[in-house]
Amino acid sequence: MKGFIDDANYSVGLLDEGTNLGNVIDNYVCEHTLTGKNAFFVGDLGKIVKKHSQWQNIVAQIKPFYTVKCNSAPAVLEILAALGTGFACSTKSEMALVQELGVSPENIIYISPCKQVSQIKYAAKVGVNIMTCDNEVELKKIARNHPNAKVLLHIATEDNIGGEEGNMKFGTTLKNCRHLLECAKELDVQIIGVKFHVSSACKESQAYVHALSDARCVFDMAGEFGFTMNMLDIGGGFTGTEFQLEEVNHVISPLLDIYFPEESGIKIISEPGSYYVSSAFTLAVNIVAKKVVENDKLCSGVEKTGSDEPAFMYYMNDGVYGSFASKLSEDLNTFPEVHKKYKEDEPLFTSSLWGPSCDELDQIVENCLLPELNVGDWLIFDNMGADSFHEPSAFNDFQRPAVYYMMSFSDWYEMQDAGITSDTMMKNYFFVPSCIQLSQEDSFSTEA
Repeated sequence: MKGFIDDANYSVGLLDEGTNLGNVIDNYVCEHTLTGKNAFFVGDLGKIVKKHSQWQNIVAQIKPFYTVKCNSAPAVLEILAALGTGFACSTKSEMALVQELGVSPENIIYISPCKQVSQIKYAAKVGVNIMTCDNEVELKKIARNHPNAKVLLHIATEDNIGGEEGNMKFGTTLKNCRHLLECAKELDVQIIGVKFHVSSACKESQAYVHALSDARCVFDMAGEFGFTMNMLDIGGGFTGTEFQLEEVNHVISPLLDIYFPEESGIKIISEPGSYYVSSAFTLAVNIVAKKVVENDKLCSGVEKTGSDEPAFMYYMNDGVYGSFASKLSEDLNTFPEVHKKYKEDEPLFTSSLWGPSCDELDQIVENCLLPELNVGDWLIFDNMGADSFHEPSAFNDFQRPAVYYMMSFSDWYEMQDAGITSDTMMKNYFFVPSCIQLSQEDSFSTEA
């Protein structure tokens, strides 16, 4: 089995009209069952192209700068670069990744809120000038190490409605902006705009109203100090649904027309991450162990399904020390689907799903109803493209899942219509007939 996605020599299977994502997953479940039952991803790159088309149709006035840390797979970055997106990078390695694709420094912003001096110097060396800042200490580091820096002041937003937002919150207050502008003037640091970020957990559209109003105040304030402001970054927080994107656009579009009209020359950008990649990747995991427990002991505070029915704890070959790392800080944005066929009237049992580490933190799903599963059965998780591709922990000798890329011919043609003709990317595509029988040499994965 070929390895993971770190190598740029990936392959993408072009699916015939009679073949779909389910067929590809079935094929690799069969293959992995015979070769070790390791977890694996299937990436549908056509969904990324569709997301970009959706973005262009709804919020064309806002240029997306893809958040690289969300998913830095070469296949993802190459398609987005060819589509003309910018890139929001948090580290030196991320900046290097996108520049290797030929992305110009003007299309990269350095967004880490806590920058290492060595990485600020690297940004200066490679010409990445636009970066964010929300406090005086960072401003002084930038002044000392990047003479050509162009800074976006990162302001806080009122998006912690109902206490949904975590404790790690970045962004300066409106009150402190004047002090930072004074410091920037003294340090001879160029302030060119404002950034804010509204969390995807925020359900209140008023957060955008307040944030845009505050941003306009900072623009006016900066003008008093003689700064020429020409960029507004509205951050991320886009879930990927067309409804949410339209809802956000409905709120911000009239405000942008008022506060930052087109004739002002102010460039509006954003930092979508999971928007592009979440729905594009599906994860298949294997059940490696199983435990029967009393129903009322599985988890507290959950409605019981029956006093005499057993409950099951299933242990999978992937967990929070691997592809489910984001589960440590946020709720899982997907629900497991049983791969094997089972009868409609088959009994369902209270179940919980765990990673392989046997750590109490390694709980993926606290409570769900599933038919009784056996060791060796497979579960499918969709919407796994965001924050699932980090370096795995060495805990329990965890192996990184292989990644298999695919795209339908209809999406392929749409990609051509969008102008993607990169020779370096086109060579990675090959035809898959409707009757899938891929050898290891033809697999969609890449070697580590």
